[in-house]
Amino acid sequence: MTRPQTTRKKRANGVESRQRILDATVEIAGERGYEGTSIAAVSAKCGLPASSIYWHFKDKDDLIAAVIERSFESWLAAVKLPGEEAGTPLERVSTMAANVAKSLVDAPDFLRLGLMLALERRPAEPRGRTVFLQVRDIARQKIAEVVETLFPDLDEDAVQALTTYTVAGADGLFIHREISGDAVDLVAMFELHARMVFDGATRMAARSPE
Repeated sequence: MTRPQTTRKKRANGVESRQRILDATVEIAGERGYEGTSIAAVSAKCGLPASSIYWHFKDKDDLIAAVIERSFESWLAAVKLPGEEAGTPLERVSTMAANVAKSLVDAPDFLRLGLMLALERRPAEPRGRTVFLQVRDIARQKIAEVVETLFPDLDEDAVQALTTYTVAGADGLFIHREISGDAVDLVAMFELHARMVFDGATRMAARSPE
């Protein structure tokens, strides 16, 4: 086997190992939370030695941060307003909301782990919490851009109020589903939430001075 082929194989094996470690961390953290997650538990779950985990990640906090980042990438791709060919502004917003909800159902780790860390206060802030708050700001910016695109007459205070309401409502619906289980149709709830936000934005825009 030539050296380039060997290098590619090692790289592929490294990527596969990293994904196995992250998948195992998701399962452990989902069952035990941040405190109950350990390198030893992740090693037992993924079948890789602890030395392999430490080769990819500095420590548990670095590992949790990587889980949040991976899940967030999938979630962020859904926070995109469809083009005008997708229908009316309300239909476009509803479609985006449905896509966001589906991404959370498929990859909830970003919000599940992030909210756990965000609600805790520690003397030394975990890197996972810092990462979550940073990517959350990116999500807020994306949502604010959507509001500004659809309602260009709204001032900055109105845009920020609607953005805050949208994010807070999404958090609440996600937490409700986490508590209640699969009986909650998260997609339908997000679509309803989107319609309510759209209606509120329409009313605020109508009151805006010309």
